[in-house]
Amino acid sequence: MTTKSEFDALAVDYDASRPRYPSELFATIAELAPRGTPLTVVDAGAGTGIALEGLVPALRDVHEYLAVDVSDGMVAAGRAKFPEVTWMLTEAEPFLETLGRPVHVVVAAQAYNWLDRERFVRAVLRALAPGGLLAILQNNRDHASDPFLSAYEDLLEERSPGYTRGYRVLDVAGELAAQFVPAGGQVHTSAVTWTRPMSVDDFVQMAASSAHVQRAVAVDGAAFLDRVRALASAHADGGQLALPYRSELFVGQAADASA
Repeated sequence: MTTKSEFDALAVDYDASRPRYPSELFATIAELAPRGTPLTVVDAGAGTGIALEGLVPALRDVHEYLAVDVSDGMVAAGRAKFPEVTWMLTEAEPFLETLGRPVHVVVAAQAYNWLDRERFVRAVLRALAPGGLLAILQNNRDHASDPFLSAYEDLLEERSPGYTRGYRVLDVAGELAAQFVPAGGQVHTSAVTWTRPMSVDDFVQMAASSAHVQRAVAVDGAAFLDRVRALASAHADGGQLALPYRSELFVGQAADASA
């Protein structure tokens, strides 16, 4: 996972500006989850608990939620929103490896690319109860179809050290299948496309909450955010943007002992 210091100071703006996930994806998780209560649910790389906002109402019944993240600021913000959840400041991989009891659902929302992915999937598979789930959620701006978002990615690639727009283009389904299928499990995928309206001010706030943007700010200072604002303003209509998103769900489901 990335160093926690990159996110510690961003928690408040991150929580306020990041998009939420489509409810349809949480409904799919709830449909696939093992029956019976209570379930033990782990949110890996939980951030401020954005995934929990959709997951808790989708699962409905009272379950045990364990949320782990490496950032002090993110954990503090998440604990304030969800005091009933058990929050832990730790890395997801060793936490799952040493938990010592089965879990029923593990979620990694917008966090999978930061993890030691092969180790993480292996740890989850070993920790899951029969029929348990690993659910990977991603919200991705569709920069390939939108001139503004494409230009924004150009700017990031120019000024944010080491950044590439393809950093989260991963074969998630293939990586899950490589471990779940040989163990008798299966993989499910689904996606939702949608449009997010945002003001220019809100987009700049969202941009500033990104670790990638903060690396550009470290190079250029506040002038980088001025460039982001100018770019957004040039593409806005009446101060408003319409951002296309594609939200994806990848589920690895462990073999069911009763099958």
